[in-house]
Amino acid sequence: MSILLTPKISEKAIGLAERGTYVFEVPTSANKIEVARAVEAAFKVNVTSVNMLIVKGKLKRYRQIKGRQKDLKKALVTVKRGQKITLFEVAK
Repeated sequence: MSILLTPKISEKAIGLAERGTYVFEVPTSANKIEVARAVEAAFKVNVTSVNMLIVKGKLKRYRQIKGRQKDLKKALVTVKRGQKITLFEVAK
């Protein structure tokens, strides 16, 4: 099972990437150590810190059917100063 599911690309994530912090969606069972090792192996950078947060799924309704979106876990990964992950580079 891969630890890094998808990179989260949004206005806020791009702003954080300019300061050296990158946002990834990870499985809800992942921990900080696993995420740090996965980022270091995948992108050849040195990770200085990892912060995790859980986004609760929204309640949705379609006519009489009620449902709920799945919960997400995000990892905010800060890399060593001067290093970048090119996946988050924005063409200017």
